[in-house]
Amino acid sequence: MNLLRTAFLTGCFGLLLLVAACGKPTEPKTATNTLTLLAGSELKDLEPMWANLQEQTGIHLQITYTGTLDGAEILSDPKQHYDLAWFSHAKYLTLMQEKQKLIQAQEKIAISPVIPAIKESLAKKWGWLDHPQVTWTQLAEKIRSGQLTYAMTDPAASNSGFSTVMSVQAALANKGDALTAQDVDAEKLKSFFSGHVLTAGSSGFLSSLFLRNQAQVGGIFNYEAELLKLNRNPLLQEKLVLLYPQEGTVIADYPLLLLAKDQAANYQKLVDYLKSAAFQQWLMDTTDRRPVNPAVALGAQFPKGYLLDMPFPNTIATVNEILFAYLNEQRQPSHTYFVLDVSGSMAGSGIAALQQAMANLAGADTTLTGKFARFRNREQVTLITFNHQVQDIRHFTVDKEGHVLQDIDAYVNGLTTTGGTAIFSALDVAYKQATQARAADPKRFYSIVLMTDGLNEDGMSYTDFVRLYQQHADSAAAINTFPIIFGNADPSQLQALAALTGGQVFDSRTNSLAAAFKQIRGYQ
Repeated sequence: MNLLRTAFLTGCFGLLLLVAACGKPTEPKTATNTLTLLAGSELKDLEPMWANLQEQTGIHLQITYTGTLDGAEILSDPKQHYDLAWFSHAKYLTLMQEKQKLIQAQEKIAISPVIPAIKESLAKKWGWLDHPQVTWTQLAEKIRSGQLTYAMTDPAASNSGFSTVMSVQAALANKGDALTAQDVDAEKLKSFFSGHVLTAGSSGFLSSLFLRNQAQVGGIFNYEAELLKLNRNPLLQEKLVLLYPQEGTVIADYPLLLLAKDQAANYQKLVDYLKSAAFQQWLMDTTDRRPVNPAVALGAQFPKGYLLDMPFPNTIATVNEILFAYLNEQRQPSHTYFVLDVSGSMAGSGIAALQQAMANLAGADTTLTGKFARFRNREQVTLITFNHQVQDIRHFTVDKEGHVLQDIDAYVNGLTTTGGTAIFSALDVAYKQATQARAADPKRFYSIVLMTDGLNEDGMSYTDFVRLYQQHADSAAAINTFPIIFGNADPSQLQALAALTGGQVFDSRTNSLAAAFKQIRGYQ
């Protein structure tokens, strides 16, 4: 019945939008206004409705997608201008607007708490099926004892990870009001995050990564909406039990933000459309986000009961201190292999762009998100340079004082270019190094970044690499390759490589190599 009801409502939705409350048809409107919107990348799933929105309101949305923290930094720059902003929550941005009033108005559009989910077998074993009294402390004990490992996004790149970190910090500090950095118990948190074994830069990619590695992971922290979708995925081998900790969680309420005062009338049109019963029903049935319109009955997929929103830090300095402490001290450290093309085609602007991108990760980018993206304390970095063969392999372990960052910068600035391009021979070396390192030190995140501007001309072919990778797939599992498209590199081959290894392609041709390197850090 639920499937029939959903299909009926979805099919009728277009008709509902074209009928006024009194039942009389309305004339479709052409776009009379274009509004610029900075939006969270997770809102791409609403794109099928933009044509209907334009018909009903006469408003065309010109949308730029970005991450939550990146978006907050963009909007705090007085040189940037957007009419609207729309992210999963506005808590961070609200704290950032201390001196300038960026937000003129805001309206909640949907609800999705960020919660834990664990495999059903574990929930049965621990007596947590349909159990309303599960606490963060109980979760922490299962993680501390090694009984529970989980997947979570990087909090400096994705709101679901950001919200999880804030929820955990507040719950383990046992505070009923706004959290301060002094409330944080570093040892408890380090123990909690020791169970974090899969990471990603976005909530959707985290779900894909979980499916690929589900045999090795017991749980996942993500939006309720993402977890409901994951439970319907035919590739999922064991159902997940969604948990709603007694102390609460940070809740995404998707506020639409008005930034430009002169667009107040158009903003209200958008709000009325987005909060209409027809759109809210479609939103719930299609994206598994909870409606905010009380006229829309909550779907059967959602448990009944009140959602408790955790207290949030009341200063941006506290939030940043918590995030930097997590990245540098509490989370499991990573080991990243950068496979860097120094062939003759990289001479001039190519090698200069590469050197600037690496310099940014070594500390040259002093923006807030640049500081989040830089190499982190305890992180191991391996640089593998190649042309027609592997040229050099250098290992670095980042220290608190920053001396190693200077060493990385000096090394990259000394790179020279010559010769052909042996992409897959170099990548094969990276995988051999990474699998050996993980066998010796499994308590790290391992990933490979491949940067090339050309086609494979020398050494191992792609077919040969695939054959070898598949032969050793068990030892290489969860070591993902993230190719960066640069120059004349073959996009189709790099896309296939990412799919093979469970990674994701980043395209620097539409932005910059430095931006691609910065973006990819959320996946490490």
